Amino acid sequence: MMASYDVKRERRALYAPKNTDWALVEVPEQRFIAIDGQGDPNTSPVYAAAVEALYSVAYTLKFAAKRDGRDFVVAPLEGLWWADDYEVFTARAKASWKWTMLISQPEWITRAAVEEAREIAAAKKKRPAIAEVRYHTLHEGLCAQVLHIGSYDDETPLLARLHNEYIEANGLRLHGLHHEIYLSDPRRTRPEKLKTVLRQPVRRTG
Repeated sequence: MMASYDVKRERRALYAPKNTDWALVEVPEQRFIAIDGQGDPNTSPVYAAAVEALYSVAYTLKFAAKRDGRDFVVAPLEGLWWADDYEVFTARAKASWKWTMLISQPEWITRAAVEEAREIAAAKKKRPAIAEVRYHTLHEGLCAQVLHIGSYDDETPLLARLHNEYIEANGLRLHGLHHEIYLSDPRRTRPEKLKTVLRQPVRRTG
């Protein structure tokens, strides 16, 4: 029997990195399901509803694919994060954060499949946010990436090192949104044990 597609296995450098200091990786174009919003991920009901909607569509896609003989493991939750003022990040003023939450999909999942899964999930779950889930492609290219182990609120020193030291020292400039991949389930993992991939698209200045 053919093994289920698992992005953590197929793209280990991107979903199972070992480096705990910044390093450069090349990220190819990927397909996702996505949903957008704004607010504190710890307290916002909009964020909670968005993540629930995303997983509803993700599992609907998985079950449909399995019926067609092409099973896959639902990928980790990911997020693109930004704000109108970068200081909002260093100050951890989360109410002002804007986000696009993502779940990676196998290359053979099409836009039509996502739209069909969204309709099925919406009919079953009756959650308004499901209608906002969309098909999304992202090609980040060259990125600085690191594995952070610990609480999400303890990311600040690593991000400060990226912006204040690593970027300039390596002849780079920022090019794209701050990206996080959540390898641990915060409901089942102690904060100090959480594993999160931090990624920042960059370009060379030279």
